[in-house]
Amino acid sequence: MIATRTEIDHLTYEIIGAAIEVHKELGPGLLESMYQRCLCIELRSRGICFESEIEIPIIYKNSILEANLRADLLVEGLIVLELKSVEKMHPVFDAQLLTYMKLLNAPKGILLNFNCTNIVREGQRTFVNQLFSHL
Repeated sequence: MIATRTEIDHLTYEIIGAAIEVHKELGPGLLESMYQRCLCIELRSRGICFESEIEIPIIYKNSILEANLRADLLVEGLIVLELKSVEKMHPVFDAQLLTYMKLLNAPKGILLNFNCTNIVREGQRTFVNQLFSHL
């Protein structure tokens, strides 16, 4: 799907709004899988298309490798969502998301940590790559 920066930014706004709603209803402290299931319900209720637990292909020198990598959500084929419920965000989570974005040819990614007090201020990070800059 080809989209503009404005469309992707609007979709980002909708995703963050859905995450806020889930966090408001559940609060911190649950397993990541529960937040993922609830976020899927919330996205669906907002008419946002997504794929859950999408397998990420690894192709190395024309060979497809079995890596069993999975992204939590791919929204509208444009934004990779990686969900966490952790006490502390580690830099490896950023690297993981950036790699998933590259492998899935997604221009934007959002890292969401539901184990926080305020998801907007401390529970989300948004990333873009070169694909976004070419839109």
